[in-house]
Amino acid sequence: MTTRTAAAPARATVYGYPRQGPDRELKKAIEGYWKGRVTADALRAGAAELRRANWRELAAAGIHEVPTGDFSYYDHVLDTTVMVGAIPARHRAAAAANALDGYFAMARGTQDAAPLEMTKWFDTNYHYLVPELGPDTVFTADPAKQVSELKEALALGLTARPVLVGPVTYLLLAKPAPGVPADFDPLSLLDRLLPVYAEVLADLRAAGAEWVQLDEPALVQDRTSDELSAASRAYRRLGTLTDRPKLLVASYFDRLGDALPVLAKAPVDGLALDFTESAAANLDALAAVGGLPGKRLVAGVVNGRNIWVNDLEQSLSTLATLLGLAGRVDVAASCSLLHVPLDAALEQDIEPQILRWLAFAKQKTAEIVTLAEGLAQGTDAIAGELASNRADLASRAASPITRDPAVRARTEAVTDVDARRSQPYPERTAAQRAHLDLPLLPTTTIGSFPQTGELRTARADLRAGRIGTAAYEERIKAAIGEVISFQEKAGLDVLVHGEAERNDMVQYFAEQLTGYLTTEHGWVQSYGTRYVRPPILAADISRPKPMTVRWTTYAQSLTSRPVKGMLTGPVTMLAWSFVRDDQPLGHTARQVALALRDEVNDLEAAGTSVIQVDEPALRETLPLRATDHPAYLTWATEAFRLSTSGVRPDTQIHTHMCYAEFGDIVQAIDDLDADVISLEAARSHMQVARELAAHGYPRQAGPGVYDIHSPRVPSTGEAAELLRTGLRAIPAERLWVNPDCGLKTRGWPETRASLENLVAAARIVRGELSPS
Repeated sequence: MTTRTAAAPARATVYGYPRQGPDRELKKAIEGYWKGRVTADALRAGAAELRRANWRELAAAGIHEVPTGDFSYYDHVLDTTVMVGAIPARHRAAAAANALDGYFAMARGTQDAAPLEMTKWFDTNYHYLVPELGPDTVFTADPAKQVSELKEALALGLTARPVLVGPVTYLLLAKPAPGVPADFDPLSLLDRLLPVYAEVLADLRAAGAEWVQLDEPALVQDRTSDELSAASRAYRRLGTLTDRPKLLVASYFDRLGDALPVLAKAPVDGLALDFTESAAANLDALAAVGGLPGKRLVAGVVNGRNIWVNDLEQSLSTLATLLGLAGRVDVAASCSLLHVPLDAALEQDIEPQILRWLAFAKQKTAEIVTLAEGLAQGTDAIAGELASNRADLASRAASPITRDPAVRARTEAVTDVDARRSQPYPERTAAQRAHLDLPLLPTTTIGSFPQTGELRTARADLRAGRIGTAAYEERIKAAIGEVISFQEKAGLDVLVHGEAERNDMVQYFAEQLTGYLTTEHGWVQSYGTRYVRPPILAADISRPKPMTVRWTTYAQSLTSRPVKGMLTGPVTMLAWSFVRDDQPLGHTARQVALALRDEVNDLEAAGTSVIQVDEPALRETLPLRATDHPAYLTWATEAFRLSTSGVRPDTQIHTHMCYAEFGDIVQAIDDLDADVISLEAARSHMQVARELAAHGYPRQAGPGVYDIHSPRVPSTGEAAELLRTGLRAIPAERLWVNPDCGLKTRGWPETRASLENLVAAARIVRGELSPS
């Protein structure tokens, strides 16, 4: 039996594609530009070639309509800020003098001007630059990037669709600019912003755009009636413009809920919706509003965020149902393919049986094209692909590789008592103060120190066999010794070993746990030029042997000051991996937690008195709909406690979080029952300290005073002033002094200067609190 043929042949498209190039050419060119080794012209030329290569590859694969505008030197939200002229006052002179340098100054900051705040793009591990707006913001259209990239694609003879961040999402993602009252609502600027979008749309139409996609993922979150009314007003205004291309409004990452009828009724020409498992309710909701008669529906039936092969027959069934709900149905991934690696075929070290289960961006593109062909021509046209896909799915479902009976038995035996410390916090903190004997406002860092070229070369030499294990370990010991020596001289109170041996805070552990796979070429953009290789969680998890004890105890042998043990928490191990989709996340989290519990207990037994279990992803993994929060937070906080609750009362448990909206999860932070939490706070001017105070958070906290994602060195006075701001929310006896995040991406000169200033600031403020 074949599927019905669509009224018009289905087309295949994508919303975006990995930007970096097959060998991270974009990263290397940009960082070369920052260091003065690559000219601006060479950077632009290299970027243009990467764009053209992506478009040609997509077209050759069978994509009928390629996206433009999704390519970015740093971040697509920052690109939107430039497009609408919302450049902060402190960066306007730099942007006027040199647009490229001004762009990077907004992203990274300069010694004289702080960068824009950075936070997570919805519930992904991609970071965007937060727009800063106020009642005096004046928007002006600058569509040069969007127009020029469209023309590049059209010049290749391709059908192209510009993709822009929509006006409602842009304003909902924005924050009040520094100095603007916190209760200012950026959405109040909508009527001021819409004429700028109208001008951009007119320019794109004049440049040859038939369609323009406006992304509105913020509408999958819980929205007030005023916000939904604003969305209705925005698309009524844009939809009734006379000088515009056809408008495709896209949303993804979850179900639209009350926003779907708003968009369905808007005078736009099409919607692009997510129909993967997390957003399956969109199908019933679309039917309930009467569908999209006469309009285009782009159906996101291939998951753009995981790396498992698509169930083609299930997707075809969904597409067949959608045929009766729209004037035409086209096929796409659920979101931009920015969130997955480029090509699974590059992975030579993954077992072939498992490799057939994987689909990266190239493979997902092929799935989209196959589905479009099957939808247009019937299943007989893709019979071979369907048979191969059924075999791949059956191979995974039947494979004994994915299950470990011992792990499952241990997981099922966990009780509530296993996830609770033996004594309450007040008793623990007294024991810890006596044991550690730390000063007021104790200073520490988050964990990692600069990963130098020498360290990366040593790891590469070890993998290539150019050096042996003994020689490699001597280099690691030397690096640890340098880090410990510097921290002692700088005057830090609780030290770290610097993580010289670690390639990545998730991958390092994944390589030592059963059930994980790691890749050689599976790079995914996290922010700017920071790319990570998320490991793949394919099977049940266990820890065959200690992972960190050796290097932590070696570092401790070099100093009398406490050295923190450093681990990555269970939620972050999941969030920054590609997780299995054949069991609930909570089950997988408990497996990881038990493996980490063994490591925590071994660290304590080896003499480690301070142990940090990082959970920067706790907020980013929070579901986008409030009704889904309680179930997630229950298993997420339990997993952290299960990891950490087996230690003595005088062992101090730390955790760390960064670059997220913490106000949404303050109760969950409390429920972790960590003794100390360190959090990003420098870019947000200590907002999280105020949020903790408003909640009545009873434990110790270290809101960061040094923004490590900028190359600028904060002065002693700047750090001291941030500390004073923190003290207005958190009592001195519970306040720690630390950077926002790990120092892996920074260079040694700026790291030394910044940490010396941090310690000096702590001493100044201590003196103000306890004058002699």
